[in-house]
Amino acid sequence: MKKRKSTSSPSSTPCIRVAQSGIHGLGAFATRDLPAEAFLGLYEGRRYTPAQIAAKDWNDQLTYLFKLSNDETIDGAKGGNATRHLNHSCDPNCEAVEDYDDSGELVLRFQTLVAVDAGDELFIDYGLTADDGSLASDYVCYCGAATCRGTMLAPPEEVPDQVGGP
Repeated sequence: MKKRKSTSSPSSTPCIRVAQSGIHGLGAFATRDLPAEAFLGLYEGRRYTPAQIAAKDWNDQLTYLFKLSNDETIDGAKGGNATRHLNHSCDPNCEAVEDYDDSGELVLRFQTLVAVDAGDELFIDYGLTADDGSLASDYVCYCGAATCRGTMLAPPEEVPDQVGGP
C-alpha cells in the first residue's frame, strides 16, 4: 500500500454506484469514465484499536475490515460508504492508498490504477492475511482473472495491511 500526504479530505463517492456484481454480492461500479489515479473516495467507518479488534467476536460475519499501518482497523460496515463494496480481483483496476487528512489523521483512499470506463466494476486486491491454521482454500477467489491466484490471501512474499474484506 502506498502512502502520501493529502491536502484535502473529501468523503463523498460520486464516481461509484453500488449494484449487483457478477463476482460476488454487491460491487462498486464507475459512474463515468475515469483516468488512472482518479480518486474514488475514502474508506470510512468505525475505527477500532488492536485490543478492540481482538476482544470482538466476529464469528464468521460478513466483515468490511481494513487495517491501517498504525494498527487501527476501519470497519466499513459501521458508518461506511460505497467504497466498502469494492470486490477483490487478482488483477485489480484500483488500489488502496494511505494518506493523511488536514488534521493529520491517517485515512485510506481508493484510486484507480488504470483508466476505467463508465459501468466497469472496480476491484482491489484484498491481499488478506489469515489466522494461524487457516487455509488458502478458506478464502476462495472467484475473480476469473487470467492471473487468478485462486485465493484472496496475499501471495506469501507480500505483507498486506488489510485484515478483512467484503
